[in-house]
Amino acid sequence: MAKESIKARERKRERLVAKYAKKRAELKAAGDYEALDKLPKNASPVRLHNRCKLTGRPKGYMRKFGINRVTFREMASSGKIPGVTKSSW
Repeated sequence: MAKESIKARERKRERLVAKYAKKRAELKAAGDYEALDKLPKNASPVRLHNRCKLTGRPKGYMRKFGINRVTFREMASSGKIPGVTKSSW
């Protein structure tokens, strides 16, 4: 489990990216890099990091489900993810 402060920081970055997305696109299209440089650093989508929505774990993230591999395996084994079954051959 990641610390709550780390998860909160990531959520804050997500809000900033969403808030400035339109303005960043306009400035980039206009080529105004000086004004773009004055925006908050955390408003850049490059600074986002994919984290598990449930535990906050940064590694082993599965984009399709939005969770990490450990959480995915636990949920799939207990039948909490529809359409996912354990395979055997």
